[in-house]
Amino acid sequence: MKKFLLALLSLAALAVTLPAASGLSRDSVITQLDSCEAILQEIQGNVKTAIPAEVLRRAKGIIIVNQFQGGFIFGIKDGYGVALVRRPNGKWSVPAFLKAGEFSFGLQAGAKAINAVYVLMDDDTARLLFRNRMNLGADARAVAGIRASEREAVSKALPGDANVYIYSTQEGLYLGATIKTGYLSPNQQANELFYNAKHRMPELLYSDWVTPPQDARFLMDYVTRLTN
Repeated sequence: MKKFLLALLSLAALAVTLPAASGLSRDSVITQLDSCEAILQEIQGNVKTAIPAEVLRRAKGIIIVNQFQGGFIFGIKDGYGVALVRRPNGKWSVPAFLKAGEFSFGLQAGAKAINAVYVLMDDDTARLLFRNRMNLGADARAVAGIRASEREAVSKALPGDANVYIYSTQEGLYLGATIKTGYLSPNQQANELFYNAKHRMPELLYSDWVTPPQDARFLMDYVTRLTN
């Protein structure tokens, strides 16, 4: 039995680490961006998951993540994401690429895909993206987002004490972990490949130094339409 459990853990770890070990190319980075665009469109295209217009109008940042989670006893989650912030002039930044991961321990089994949008409601939370590693649950108060279909809740709620609203779709089966830590961190390699420059997160998100590549314009325009 012990050998069986070790084999399962090894397979789970191998499944997560192989994509990272294979390296990135600009084409694969563009594929990540395209999948994040699709996640936001999917969430907004369904009234059961759509983010309310009032939440989007007040948003100071948006993070879109695509993750896969699997494990048996030990859980491993790996993935990627992109972040955009609303600058002081009201315009949205270019997308900046992120790594998204998690390790958990507890009674758990199975695998699932996790697509999520994190809506950041204040500038201080948006600037957490400058950190080498951020944990939304620990560094900011994150709550499940009110849906557009819950009109009465939207009009009454929009609590001022929540820094982050989370909207997600999930596929697959995963039985709850008991102890976990999740993180988001800048993917400098992906950013350099996409922008062909060594800009860091503050420059990408809050400066006008970067000309948006054509591949980034659809997501930027879509976020602008949603939030205005």
